[in-house]
Amino acid sequence: MATPIGNLGDITLRALEVLRRAGRIACEDTRTTRKLLNAHGIATRTSTYHDHSGEHAREALLQELRDGGAIALVSDAGTPLVSDPGFKLVRAALAEGLPVTSLPGASAPTTALLLSGLPSDRFFFGGFLPAKSGARRKVLQDLRNLEASLLFFETAPRLAASLADMAAVLGEREAAVARELTKLHEEVRRASLVELAEHYAAAGPPRGEIVLVVAPPGATAEENESADLDGQLLTALQHASLRDAAATVAAASGLPKRQVYARALELAKRGDADKDGG
Repeated sequence: MATPIGNLGDITLRALEVLRRAGRIACEDTRTTRKLLNAHGIATRTSTYHDHSGEHAREALLQELRDGGAIALVSDAGTPLVSDPGFKLVRAALAEGLPVTSLPGASAPTTALLLSGLPSDRFFFGGFLPAKSGARRKVLQDLRNLEASLLFFETAPRLAASLADMAAVLGEREAAVARELTKLHEEVRRASLVELAEHYAAAGPPRGEIVLVVAPPGATAEENESADLDGQLLTALQHASLRDAAATVAAASGLPKRQVYARALELAKRGDADKDGG
């Protein structure tokens, strides 16, 4: 089940009920989870389960499930299995036909995506990129033409180097660096990959957990095209009627006349509103 990524209040009522009623809570770090449990008055016993837990620890949890026990699996923050422990345990439980369900809640990648201001209709979550530049660039090259916003986790010491590699491979795309999400010092810095790389190279590694969001390959080009169309229409409208201006720009740009006329009409109305308001 999902646990808060920062603010302890970001947990569902259903999750709290399950945590109270479970026979055991399997967690990455019992000390971290105990802070959450204490905040909500929950005394359920805990045990450690993480990526370095061996087959013996996993088998013990599976046996408890076979015996009819109920185990709540949590990570230190966010949703288990999303670059967090639990995949092998869930996989093994499903293979035996043991019941498994998921309780939704906080997730750092989706929170960062929503705050980034970048397209959210399609996105790809890539977890952590490789630590070495060569391997990192190869992964980025494989994702270069993916028509979706790209989301990655990154560590503070590698942030500037990763942004530089992204700029080199992905080009001049808009991006966002989100850190300390839901916490007191939450920050989302939005700029181009080049600008972000330069900023963090000069400023040094920031504090906190970091999520990178990168725009799809066509996002910036589409924005520039839209701005160019507006510029052409505003110039044409200074010397011609709305209909004639739209026809002239449509012929020059190759865009559909109906689309250009609709945009010209919108710009003309906006201009009238600005004049009235001034």
